[in-house]
Parts: sequence; C-alpha cells; structure tokens
Amino acid sequence: MTPGRRSALIGAYATFALFTVLAGQFWRNLLGWWGFGVIAVLVVIGAIALIVATRPGWNWRRTPTSSLAFVTLAVLSITWSAYPGATALGLLILLVTLVTAVSLVLCVEWARIVAALAGAIKWILALSLLFELWVAVVVGGPVLPNFPTFDTTGDLPMAFYWSRGLLLTGGPIEGIVGNRNLLGMIALFGVIVFACLLAAGSMRRRQGIAWLVVAGGTLALTRSATVILVGVLVLVALGFAAWARRIDPLRRRPLYWTAGGVAVASVALLVVGWNALLIALGKSEDLTGRLDIWSAVTGLASERPWFGWGWVGYWVPWVEPFDGLAVRNGVQYLQAHSAWLDVWLQLGIVGVVVFTAMVIGAMWRSWFLAVDRPVDDRGEPRPFSPPPSCRCSCSSPSSGRASPRAGC
Repeated sequence: MTPGRRSALIGAYATFALFTVLAGQFWRNLLGWWGFGVIAVLVVIGAIALIVATRPGWNWRRTPTSSLAFVTLAVLSITWSAYPGATALGLLILLVTLVTAVSLVLCVEWARIVAALAGAIKWILALSLLFELWVAVVVGGPVLPNFPTFDTTGDLPMAFYWSRGLLLTGGPIEGIVGNRNLLGMIALFGVIVFACLLAAGSMRRRQGIAWLVVAGGTLALTRSATVILVGVLVLVALGFAAWARRIDPLRRRPLYWTAGGVAVASVALLVVGWNALLIALGKSEDLTGRLDIWSAVTGLASERPWFGWGWVGYWVPWVEPFDGLAVRNGVQYLQAHSAWLDVWLQLGIVGVVVFTAMVIGAMWRSWFLAVDRPVDDRGEPRPFSPPPSCRCSCSSPSSGRASPRAGC
C-alpha cells in the first residue's frame, strides 16, 4: 500500500470512528441495537488494526494519572457492585471506547485528528439538516426509529420520536442523533473547530465561512438552552485566552484575579436572577423535570456514599435500582442529567474526587496549551499563527500558476 493511500485510509477511519462516537444514536435509530453492535465492532477492529500496523510507543510518564486512576476505580468497582453483570457490560463499553481513543491519540497525528473531527461534524450537520428536511416535507410529521424497542400503539411521548419534523416551523430539531441538546453541542463543536481551522489557514475561507453558517444555523434551530449557556462560557473563555496570549506569562496575575471576580459575580448574578433566567430560556421551575431526577439519584447515592453502587456508565433499565429510577411523563431516562451525580451514584465520593482531578487536569493542560507559545527545537517561541509554509502559494505542475494551499 502506498503511503498516500495508507494516510487516506487512516484519515477515513478516524472520521468514521469520531462520527460513531458523536452520533451513535443515529446508528441505533437507523439499524437497531444489533446493527449498532456491528458498527461498534467495526470501529474496534479498525482501532486494533491501526495499533498493530503502526506499533506506536507508549509513554507512561505522559499519561494523565487521574485518568488511569478513574479507569482503575471503575474496574475495581465490580468487586463491590450491586449488579456485577451490568458492571461487566459497562466496563466492556468503557474499555472499547478507551481502545478506540488510544488508537487515535497514538497512531494519528494531531492535525489529522482535527481534520477528521471536522469531517465527522460536517457529515452529522449535513445529514441532520437533510434528514429534518425530508421529515418535514415528505413525511409531514414525527418519525419513530426504524427498530423501536417499545410499544408503538397509542399516544407516545414525543421523546420517543427520532424527529418531530419541526424544521419548517423554526424548530427545535433533533437531527440524525435524535436529541436537540446533543445536536446543539455537536453544532457548537463545529463552530469552534471550523473557526480554529479558519484562523490557522487550514480551511479555505469561503468553505470555512459556509460551514460556520451551517453550524451556527443548526445550533439556533436546536433551541437548546443548555448549549446556549455553554456557548456563552466558551466566548468568555475565548476572551480570557486572547488576553492571556497578549501578555507575558509572568504578568498574568491581574488576568486570573479578573477571571475569579467574573466567576464570583456570575454565581451571585445567577442566584439573584435565577427565575428571570428560567423565564428567558423557557424552562420550568423544576428544570424540565431534572430536579426530580436529581433528587432520586441523590437519595440513592446517599445509601452508598463512599464507593457507590458500581460502575455501569449508561444505565441499564432491566437492573435494579435503575428500573423506574427516573421516569417523567411516561419516559424512562437512563442517566442522571448530571455527570457529577452519575459518578457519585456509581463510584461514590472517592469517584467524584478522582473525576474532579481528571477534569481539573484536562482544563489545566488545555488552558496552557491554548495560551502559551509553543517552542521550537532551539527553545525559541513559535508564532501563534501557522508557519508561512502552511499558507504559501504553490505552483501547479500542470499550469505553473500559483495557488494558495494549506500545508504545501
């Protein structure tokens, strides 16, 4: 196999794997659980083949200790789990996801991972809009998954539908992933990734602007209050990151004091204006049933506060105590609507401590990778913008004319 074809194959696999990670519900709604299982097996086989083909080295010193501790704690939880069979299934899913992630990190260069992520998001956004257009124009009403696992007779809760067909009325839309919050978050990822590629000169200007419009329009059509709040936080973080890049690392104390002040003021404003915020976002006082779910999860977690009930990841509805734990308007929810509460429920306070360390470590590394200038082999700082070779004018062998091209 030629190097070019091998590189293209690796890029295609990375795009497919990331598409499946972000839009797994699409495969389940389209092909059912057995079809989704086939897709998952293909992703894992590809990950193993990638590791075997490239034989990457593993640097344990660069592996985040908190991440290893969290996985280890989840594996050990099978010894005290109240549902060892479900925990074994949850661990299998966790380890499969871990193998896929490790194969991408070790075997695919960073620039290609970003390109693959952009490609996966493009596919999700484009297919979502086409799907919603088909539902609205051709079907003219809500659409159920192809292989429903529930009784389809009688009046069904709208949460059971794949799409409600509301594109032409301004949404909210669910897209191929079947959930407006998830689609909104993917659209927000798209805004971030496309903007970064545009700023780095790695995407043609017209193409980048077009995809930014698609991502922003999809985000607006989901009408997701959760993602809107996350988007505000992203803009605030961007502002502080831009400020940090403009000043010397030893003179950032005013920036951090300002960030702390903004955080305290935001919390105070949130407490004072909570009701007004709910009205603005169109939310009920119980946050669309979330308070009831949180209350039920908190009560259950309090029964095993230190080490939890055992790892399971996504709740399995046929196992106690998850059967009937979170039911609202006839819909049984299989997650706590809060990662922190879910970790407390499954791995206890010890798990929350490890999870906190993992989140803080990831934020710490991300922040300094974003604001500190990378250095070259001589220790000299590199510019923030891409090197000139990434935005040069290269001559076409056939025409001899210069054409802008990234990475030439």
